[in-house]
Amino acid sequence: MASSDSTALLTDKYELTMVDAAIHSGVANRRSVFELFGRRFSSSRRYGVVAGTGRILEALARFQFDDDQIAWLEDQRFLSKEALDFLANFTFSGDIYGYAEGEIYFPGSPLITVEGTFAEATLLETLLLSALNFDCAVASAASRMTIAAHGRPCIDRGARRTHERAAVSAARAAVIGGFTATSDLEAGRRYGIDTVGTSAHSFTLIQDSEKDAFAAQVATLGPDTTLLVDTYDIHQGVINGVEAARAAGSELGAVRIDSGDLVAHAFQVREQLDSLGAHSTKIVVTSDLDEYAIASLGAAPVDTYGVGTKLVTGSGVPTAALVYKLVEREGQDGESVPVAKLSESKGTVGGRKVAGRLYSPDGRAVQEALVMGASPEEDTRRLEDAGARLLQVPLVKNGEILTEGWSPEATLQAQERHRLSRNELPYQAWRLSDGEPGVRTRYYDAETPIERF
Repeated sequence: MASSDSTALLTDKYELTMVDAAIHSGVANRRSVFELFGRRFSSSRRYGVVAGTGRILEALARFQFDDDQIAWLEDQRFLSKEALDFLANFTFSGDIYGYAEGEIYFPGSPLITVEGTFAEATLLETLLLSALNFDCAVASAASRMTIAAHGRPCIDRGARRTHERAAVSAARAAVIGGFTATSDLEAGRRYGIDTVGTSAHSFTLIQDSEKDAFAAQVATLGPDTTLLVDTYDIHQGVINGVEAARAAGSELGAVRIDSGDLVAHAFQVREQLDSLGAHSTKIVVTSDLDEYAIASLGAAPVDTYGVGTKLVTGSGVPTAALVYKLVEREGQDGESVPVAKLSESKGTVGGRKVAGRLYSPDGRAVQEALVMGASPEEDTRRLEDAGARLLQVPLVKNGEILTEGWSPEATLQAQERHRLSRNELPYQAWRLSDGEPGVRTRYYDAETPIERF
């Protein structure tokens, strides 16, 4: 395997040093359960959206240390021969469960559960967190934006506002959150996402006139194209665009406005288009939009929103602040025991959790129920008996990756799953204002009856 294909060094050094020390202390092969979750939300988030799981599965298939990587690690002189031998032969052989992509989550939700030896589960920490912390942040922002859009399409235009590889991941996460297309071609190629894009202001400026620019674009891309009408004067730009399309024998597909008072411009342009008989020509707005700007445009005659910077930076919440913690381990007697951190403000709840969502009689989600203390099978039965919807699905079984989780079809399935999951939320969870999580989380041990609603 070539170094450029392996994902094994996309990790933190301390994971390898922990494995080395665990090998020498004799605990490397202890059966362990790790959970990936968020302790709390930013005040501007009332729910989170799971995204990135498909990318994790794709990366896990290439998580093996090749000869060049082992040679480099040996040259660094911080690992023992035993650790290097372990890494050279490493293949994950455990189980991974998680929330399905597109699912809503809340503080404490075990988005990912990894079961395996301590050594192999430890090695996956950074791989899991780096993907989910970014993708969940973008998908959560995208979901808020599509709520604000009230059914009008939102398009990802963030490729020029982030790292080139992050842009590909962001496009996928945005689609899971409800976006319909992306400007990024690699995202389109890799994940089967619809791509959009026509021209920038520079194309108008390089031509001798705006009329020449629009005529050239229509001749090449067809009258159904989208013309950027605010390079000079918007009013004249609309006239020039409509005329260019009609000269080609059709109505203009759309105009794009990228500056100024978007609300006022949208009303003025819609009135102008209608007065010119261009009733079918749509209006696309861009210009540093976020969910609040989109909401402010709700009454304006806008057809499509193009979102860039605020989308790929999580609209003020650039990371989902997820963590990866050991919650259960094999003891000296071979029995599994819960473990937990007691650190101030960073404590954890020990024990493997089985997650379910409880609903009111009218079908609204009211509680994230995390059950522990018995076997996973018994905890699952308790949730089912309480009428909960189970949230975790298998992702990896005995080291075998369920590859359908990262197919192009999986992305659209995740989008639909997100739509259905979001529709279950109570009204307060949809609000864009700051507030508490829309659904509360409760932990249940083996002795506590599960609430019924």
